[in-house]
Formats: sequence, structure tokens, C-alpha cells
Amino acid sequence: MNTAFLLFLIIVLGTLVITYYAAKKTKTVNEFYTAGGGLTGWQNGLAIAGDYMSAASFLGIAGMIALFGFDGFFYSIGFLVAYLVVLYLVAEPLRNLGKYTMADMIAARFDNKKIRGVAALNSIVISIFYMIAQLVGAGALISLLIPGLDYTASVLIVGVLMTVYVVFGGMTATSWVQIIKCVLLIAGTFIISLIVFAKFNFNIGHMFDQMRTATPLKEAFLNPGNKFANGLDTLSLNLALVLGTAGLPHILIRFFTVKDAPTARKSVVVATWIIGLFYVMTLFLGFGAAAFVGKDVIVQANAAGNMAAPLLARALGGEFLFAFVSAVAFATILAVVAGLVLSAASAFAHDFYGHIIRKGNVREKEQVRAARLASVGVAVISILLALFAQKLNVAFLVALAFAVAASANLPVLVFTVFWKRFNTTGAVTGMLIGLISALVLVAVSPNVWDPAAGKAIFVGTPLISLTNPGIISIPLGFLGAFIGTYCSSKRDDAKYDEILVRANTGIRELT
Repeated sequence: MNTAFLLFLIIVLGTLVITYYAAKKTKTVNEFYTAGGGLTGWQNGLAIAGDYMSAASFLGIAGMIALFGFDGFFYSIGFLVAYLVVLYLVAEPLRNLGKYTMADMIAARFDNKKIRGVAALNSIVISIFYMIAQLVGAGALISLLIPGLDYTASVLIVGVLMTVYVVFGGMTATSWVQIIKCVLLIAGTFIISLIVFAKFNFNIGHMFDQMRTATPLKEAFLNPGNKFANGLDTLSLNLALVLGTAGLPHILIRFFTVKDAPTARKSVVVATWIIGLFYVMTLFLGFGAAAFVGKDVIVQANAAGNMAAPLLARALGGEFLFAFVSAVAFATILAVVAGLVLSAASAFAHDFYGHIIRKGNVREKEQVRAARLASVGVAVISILLALFAQKLNVAFLVALAFAVAASANLPVLVFTVFWKRFNTTGAVTGMLIGLISALVLVAVSPNVWDPAAGKAIFVGTPLISLTNPGIISIPLGFLGAFIGTYCSSKRDDAKYDEILVRANTGIRELT
């Protein structure tokens, strides 16, 4: 039994033990969805960081930087800056107005089944989109850890494990898996970054000088344009990255796991510092992989570059460091997919089943059972879709999920709190136009169609050149909400003043 596989088993057994103990504490709806709201700011901050630093961050960005240089670092910058939007616009209002899901926040102002249903649909679609990226990374990683095991079997292993965490342990198990994974990931990334920096004599200037000749791209490696030759595409990508986090369901539900809005704010501050440290270190991962592993080896292991970080660990520290980093990467994927499954399952069980189908007349045990069944369904759908996306870079797949989140969710979240004239029609229209436009644009983009066989899902000519739809779909989401509001004569501003006070203070009842 090789070292990598042994550490992989230790990670799996450790997370299963956490799930076992969490299952004993997960009996009520509140415990299943929010861990009883008992996490501290530090704990939730670590969990948010663990939830956010996904396969896209550790595997995808390292590969992007290694293969394309400066363009890959766009992801690191965008993912980090996004937390300023979360901190200043979303975290406190969401915690003050919501209960279990994003739809709860909107329903606090508009008690309408259509709004709740569309918001839940958005959450499920975005979660599945994001989850595909994690499963693709997992499939490639386990195939590298266990030679001879094919991609399909690898995806199935992760799919089964993530379902077990959520079905039995709920948010408590998910949170602690994310916290432990966050600590391990920062430790592993720091060790590799330190070794890479030592190779360059702890001199940033020397490192950049060396990278000018270390790759086939030569000096172009340090300049933009290697991946995104179209400036409009670059702008579209960055819009999606910066605005998308504030609409991601699995991040938003984390603010319900703390007792109040100040703790939610502290969570974001803690998470931002940890995430910032991590994304600075992705530069060392990418540069190190490009210089000490090489493009040919990276592409041979995985055409999209997703195995750059584990291969760098092997090149610098031998089999043990490779095993440790691979095991940490696997824990990263498990933690994130558990959060994604939980967010999608809660949207279905709490919003669709509890409020639309059962009209709020549902017992706690029944709702928890529905959430567990939904977890299985979401996992199955995600696994099936991931089998068709093997050749796509995981950072790129996540960027598409960010575009959908920014287009479908963010406009409604912002307008619910900050626009008095906003109404039910505008909310439904904005969410649907944002969601549909983003999905349609992705479906006709170069991500899905390419004239060369093997470079995309289908062979053919794309209808648009944009690889990320954000620059079109995000304005369409805001525009849809705006036009929908003014095309309807209905006024829903009766509760606006109350909502504004509650969003900023947390006061539940006004006298």
C-alpha cells in the first residue's frame, strides 16, 4: 500500500468519525441546516474559508498559472476581492433576515411562493454547477493516487462519501470537515510555497526573472493574454469572480450557523484573511509547477492542468509530500462538495417541499428526511454531469458557476434590501432572466463547443466567443429585475422600512 493511498484512507476515516459523532447531535431541522447556530466567529470563518478554497483554488488555479502565467492569477485576485462584496453588501442583511436558506431572506419581504420556488431553483442549479468542478478535480486526483482506477470510479467514490457526510451529519459534520480541511490546506500550501521560495533564494525579483525563461511562453508568461486574448472575455471573467461569491448558496448558508450578525461579520473578516493568505501562495504553486515540473508533464497527467500542485509536491518533496498534498486536496474536495450538497438539499426540502408543496405544514422529522433524500438526488445528478466534463479545468468550471450566481441571485439580494420600489414581479423576472441567460450563453460558448475534437464537450462552432458569460448575463439579471418591477403595477413596499431596519440592526419586531 503506497503512502498516498494510506493518507487518503486516514482522511476518509477521520471525516467519517466526525460524521458519526455529528449524527448524534443532528436531530432537529435547525441542527441539520445550521448546526444549531452555535459556531463562533473564528470557527465559522475557518469553515467559510474551507468551503471557499475548493478544488478550483488548489488544483485549478495552480494549473492555470503554471500553463498560462498571468492569466491564471486573475482567478486568485477575483476570488479574494469577492469577499469585500460579501462583507459590505450581503453578510449582515442575510443573517438578520434569513433563517435557513437564501430564499428566506427574500421571503422576509415578499412572502410569495413563486419567489421562493425560483430562488430555490437557482440555489440547486448553482450548487450542481459548482459541484461538477469539484468532482472533476476529485476524479483526476484519485486516478493519480491510485494508478489503474479510472475516472468514473473515482467520481463515484467521492460522490458516495459526500452524500454520507450530509445525509448523516448535516451542517455540524460539514462544518467540522471544512474547518479541519482549511487548516490542513493552509499548512500544505505554506510548506510547498516555502520550498519553492527557497529554490528562488527567497528573492521575489529573482523568481520573476527566472520565470521569464522557465516556460515555453518565455517572457509572455508574465504578461496577460495567454489564456484570455480577448479583453472583453477577461473583463467578463473578473466580473463573475468578484460578484459571484455574494450569490453562492453554499457560502450564504454559512451565515446562518452563527448566533447573530456581528458574529457573521467577524466570520467574513476571519475568512478573508485566511483566503487572502492562501491566494497569495497560489502564485508560488503555479510558478513552482511551471519551473520544476514543466508543461509537458502537467498536461500529460491532466490536459487541463488540474494536477499541477500534487506533481509539484512530488518534484520538491518526494512521495511523502506528494501523498500529503494529495490527501489534503482530497479533503478539500470532500469538504466543499458536502457544503454544496447541503445547500441544494436545504433549498429543496425547506423551500420547495416545506413551503410550496406542504405550505409550511411540515413536521421537523419529515423535513429532515426530505433534505436527506434530496441530498442523494443532488449527488446522483452531479455525478452524472461530472462524467462528461473530465477534460475541463476546474477553476474554469467554478468561474461559470460564479457567473450564474452573480446573474441570478445577486440582483435580487441587493434590490430586496436597498430598493423600496422593488416588487414580486421584479424579483421573479430578475432571477429567471439572470439564470436562463447565463445558462444559454454557457451552452453556446467555447466551453461546450469547439471545432477540434477533445477540447470541449461537443465538436462544433460556438455561437459566441466569450468563455465566461458574466459581462452579458449579470447586467441582464439586474435589468430583468428593474424592468419587471416597472412593468408591474403591484406595490410591495409596505414592509420595506421594517426590512431595512431589520437588515441593518437585527431587530425582529418594531414598536
